[in-house]
Amino acid sequence: MYKIAVMGDYDSIYGFAALGLTTFPVDMDGDMEEAAKELRTIAASDYGVIYITEALAAKLKKEIDRYADQLLPAIILIPGVSGNTGAGVSQVKKSVEQAVGSDILFSSD
Repeated sequence: MYKIAVMGDYDSIYGFAALGLTTFPVDMDGDMEEAAKELRTIAASDYGVIYITEALAAKLKKEIDRYADQLLPAIILIPGVSGNTGAGVSQVKKSVEQAVGSDILFSSD
């Protein structure tokens, strides 16, 4: 069975541990190469889903893009305590457009 990981700044992800998810706090002012290395380690393990805060994802975009065409792990962006940037919704919208061939949020009104 696959596990679920959550990466991001501590304040944004600490609550996920109470749900039984494995959390990986990242110092947002620290070395992003270390964070990228940790993401690679998590992705190579038995994690099927990796939630990443939008702020961290913005700093690890190149690393996250490596997994875009892979079935596993699914990398899903979530808002952090600093707020929602819309990147997560945009990513889901793009995935749905690829799957169904149309923009499901388009309104013809």
